[in-house]
Amino acid sequence: MSLSRHAVVDWEGNPAPEAPVAPDSMREAGLSHAFVCDLLLKSLYARGAMLGRDMAQLLCLPFKVVREPLRYLKDEKCIQVDGGDLVGEVSYKYSLLDLGRRRAQEAMEQCAYVGPAPVPLEDYVEQCYRQAVTGLQCYPEALRAPFSHLVMKEEMFNNLGPAIVSGRSVFIYGPPGNGKTAMARSIGDFMNTTGGSIFVPYAFVADGNIVTVFDPSLHAVEDAPAEVGDEADATIRKLLTTGAMDQRWVRIRRPVIVTGGELGLDMLDLRYNAEAKFYQAPIHFKANGGVFLIDDFGRQRCSPKELLNRWILPLEDRHDFLTVASGKKFQVPFEQLIIFSTNLDPKDLVDDAFLRRIRHKVGVLAPTRDVYERIFAGNCKRLGLNYSAEAVDYLYERYYNRGRTPRASDCRDLLEIVQSICRYRRQPVHLTRDLMVEASASFIAEFT
Repeated sequence: MSLSRHAVVDWEGNPAPEAPVAPDSMREAGLSHAFVCDLLLKSLYARGAMLGRDMAQLLCLPFKVVREPLRYLKDEKCIQVDGGDLVGEVSYKYSLLDLGRRRAQEAMEQCAYVGPAPVPLEDYVEQCYRQAVTGLQCYPEALRAPFSHLVMKEEMFNNLGPAIVSGRSVFIYGPPGNGKTAMARSIGDFMNTTGGSIFVPYAFVADGNIVTVFDPSLHAVEDAPAEVGDEADATIRKLLTTGAMDQRWVRIRRPVIVTGGELGLDMLDLRYNAEAKFYQAPIHFKANGGVFLIDDFGRQRCSPKELLNRWILPLEDRHDFLTVASGKKFQVPFEQLIIFSTNLDPKDLVDDAFLRRIRHKVGVLAPTRDVYERIFAGNCKRLGLNYSAEAVDYLYERYYNRGRTPRASDCRDLLEIVQSICRYRRQPVHLTRDLMVEASASFIAEFT
């Protein structure tokens, strides 16, 4: 089944994408006989002698897929096979012979990748569209829980829902310290709760080029149901069972990847390991199926205009192009909810052409007095402090009514200073006007 890039997933009828099914043959795995043979030889070269089940587990392929390549390598005098303790070839011990070692070295010179067998690019593309962020069902009732820790006006809350449903880009702007980053992270929490887990491959292969995708530092693995019985028996069942999940894929929570001032154009291209001769997917690529938050937009290592030129077509067409060392390009999905968050004036950052391609704009303005008091009260409760109306009155009399714009983050910062003062003096943590006077004097640099 092939899906167009405009396909809309029926989230209400199928809230969680189905797991890819394990292949029954090399053809179903999308891999050539020669490719699997080389991967087996490189595995033995890197790891030493291995049992059949361990080799299949390393490659994340059912043993029946690697059985024929192993027999071929044995017939070619590349590997030696010794009997095992269990019934069947899964327990045989395989080791390299001289010819196999030479062939493994030649294969390593071409590409030193050893690990889970890659999936074909076509399979990755299809799975991406199966678990796309577009068409996600979003209702006010479902959206409230992930945002329950934030105090925000109903109008602002209702602006976020259509943006999430669209799966398109979102521009969140406003003065610093008012919860833009927290809102973006809450969108990611909502997508994880409602959209279900997704599947990413350890790696994919395109025209012989291997690109790793799964990144344990960015992808949170969703726990799989525990196998019952002995670990070795469970492993063998997994390798032999027909219709099981394809182990070349990892079930993860929808990724929420955050980048800030460190983002540069080089991070948006394939990263080539010249020594090992394979690639690592760029950071935004790893956010497919989830959220990619560009925090502090306008303060990156590249200018907003450069980022615009790089992404103007992907934002519109929802696909990107990756270029390998030979200069060849291949098309990949751009299926993520991109959130630009900035405290700078949008008009000073980008032109109208870029803003037009960002479908939804959400302004996060300074809190009004009633919202500020609710945020202040919430932080008092979180920190175990009593609420003091006199302390809030002082802040407005001394600062906010004299031109200082209130920030939602002021509540947290000031109350944490109050808490620190009380702990230092070994006195009960009890908020008073006098303590707020002292805390705000310590915090005065933030009010200039």
